[in-house]
Amino acid sequence: MPAIGETLREARMRARIDLSEIESRTKIRAKYLRALENEEWGLLPGPTFVKSFLRTYAEALGLDGKALVEEYRYSHEPGGEATMEPGAASSQRPPGGRFPRGPSRGYLALIAGVSLLIVLLIVGLVSGGGSSSGTHTTAARDRAHRGRSATTNSTADNVSISLKATGTVYVCLVDEGGRKLIGETLEAGSKTATYMGRHFDLVLGNGAVALTIDGQPRTVPETSEVIRYSITKAGRTTLAPGHLPMCT
Repeated sequence: MPAIGETLREARMRARIDLSEIESRTKIRAKYLRALENEEWGLLPGPTFVKSFLRTYAEALGLDGKALVEEYRYSHEPGGEATMEPGAASSQRPPGGRFPRGPSRGYLALIAGVSLLIVLLIVGLVSGGGSSSGTHTTAARDRAHRGRSATTNSTADNVSISLKATGTVYVCLVDEGGRKLIGETLEAGSKTATYMGRHFDLVLGNGAVALTIDGQPRTVPETSEVIRYSITKAGRTTLAPGHLPMCT
């Protein structure tokens, strides 16, 4: 099989397309496209982005992007055959593009608070009449109020986040525990689920995405560079270039 870079270059030359046109079409910077054609893997941000850029570039030329990614994994990525490529989960995506999620922490905390209130009220009712009953009931109400306050405080720190791709873009979303929520390449029009949590790390392969935080649209710069955010209830901050959550 011809080399990966040679395959890309020959397909582009046959189609008489220059790198600037591919850059405009894929939102991948020309220097990265040139690095793919020259197989200068060290000039690219890392294996995750190599595979994402390679798939996008190949498909823009009408080539089999999956086959070229597999060739890269086999020839240039140690242990690559056991590594999941970005976008591999797309083929297993359920109808509608949304993955099922379990109950949120806030919801579980609310259920716990309501259950505690019910238990305390039952204890107050069965513990006797008169002033004793009144004392127990008052104590139960106090404890229930504290339970509701704790529940309110825990949910108040949560922030919601969802994304919609406006072009081909690689997305990596990790929660505060380091658990991967999204790690794939999204095509234009694809929407994610709405995620709730106290803290998220978000990495975007480029700016082709509409970002919504706590129900409000947030501006994402139009760029072909990698974008990194840390998102909490307090707001959104830019991560240092060396901070790259692992989604592979």
